[in-house]
Amino acid sequence: MFDNLSDKLDKALHVLKGHGQITEVNVAETLKEVRRALVDADVNYKIAKEFTKRVKEKAIGQDVLKSLKPGQLMVKLVKDELTDLMGGDAEGINLSGTPSIILMSGLQGSGKTTFSGKLAQFLKNKKTKKPLLVACDVYRPAAIDQLHVVGDQIGIEVYSDKENNDPVALARAGVAHAKANGCNVVIVDTAGRLAVDEQMMNEISNIHKAINPSETLFVVDSMTGQDAVNTAKAFNDVLNFDGVILTKLDGDTRGGAALSIKSVVNKPIKFIGTGEKMEAIDIFYPSRMADRILGMGDVVSLVEKAQEQFDEEEARKLQKKIAKNQFGFDDFLSQIQQIKKMGNIKDLMGMIPGMGKMVKDVDVDDDAFKHIEAIIHSMTPEERANPQLINASRKKRIGKGSGTSIQQVNQLLKQFNQMGKMMKMMQGGGGKRMMQMMQGMK
Repeated sequence: MFDNLSDKLDKALHVLKGHGQITEVNVAETLKEVRRALVDADVNYKIAKEFTKRVKEKAIGQDVLKSLKPGQLMVKLVKDELTDLMGGDAEGINLSGTPSIILMSGLQGSGKTTFSGKLAQFLKNKKTKKPLLVACDVYRPAAIDQLHVVGDQIGIEVYSDKENNDPVALARAGVAHAKANGCNVVIVDTAGRLAVDEQMMNEISNIHKAINPSETLFVVDSMTGQDAVNTAKAFNDVLNFDGVILTKLDGDTRGGAALSIKSVVNKPIKFIGTGEKMEAIDIFYPSRMADRILGMGDVVSLVEKAQEQFDEEEARKLQKKIAKNQFGFDDFLSQIQQIKKMGNIKDLMGMIPGMGKMVKDVDVDDDAFKHIEAIIHSMTPEERANPQLINASRKKRIGKGSGTSIQQVNQLLKQFNQMGKMMKMMQGGGGKRMMQMMQGMK
């Protein structure tokens, strides 16, 4: 999402990365370009101006021009200031109370209902909670149905009553239902409007007073840019909410909301939505986001995503198979499924330092594995277990069954063999040698 901003900041800081003489003049020119890049990303001009002013003051204070690596030091100053601009440290969610009550607020179309489901699943899987979703949008029956669909999808109960048109009474009844049924977290999905209006604000305020939530979250569509920040301010004036949820960060957005919202409402961004899948929810880490904006990648988040899908017992079994040269296409298919669960492929690649720029203009489809899966599913169980059985006639049958060409089947078999050799090398101490080589390259 921050591709345009990343490009412009990279160009602005190019001179200061060692490509030319560094002077007070080109430091000032660079910061002017940084300010322009922020404004183009839909950051409020006043915030952008204050941002570059603080960077300049720090640069003068740390005597950047006389340092051994002035370019790197300037990049660090910009990175630190970006981190502070977005909130500094990651903020956790408040789950006090029995049950914990989370009130969701926001405009219609911000992704509030879907994110309520994502948050419920996150708390169920990561915090071992038993959530209850409460449908309080009495104006859109489709919203109630949508929440039920989401609840069924993730295996979480949804409380609703289409006969009751009082959202305050519904919220109270939902909390009572949670207490009676042993649910320790209640997530209340409220109605949204197309724009901020008095009726909406009074209603959400009355719900807030009635259920006294431990956490009030404002959900905002990050693709609306500066308008999102203005809406957040209007809601905060009435609700004094605890944190912000930014949705649709996987879209073609300039990122201004993520960069400005903390400065305007002085409330942390707590979570971000990064896709349509129910697993596409991440805790917001300002420092990691700053790294990604400056093209430094986000290895920590990538490793965390991998660990979430990592099964130690399965890994041990896989290790034994590799050692005995028994790694087959069923195992390969299992690995593909785990990678897909980690999220959008292009976003994952962008978390690797240096890769973001390389894949920026490359169309990496989320269905990139589709033809590979089709080829594997067209193999017999014997062929998947023993790929060496696959001869010319079998390749022809597999290609026909999967809707692919013999060339594509051959390419997959070749890549599979190469991967097998590499995995064997990693088993035999090659992994250690590879790590030593990588450390030597730093």
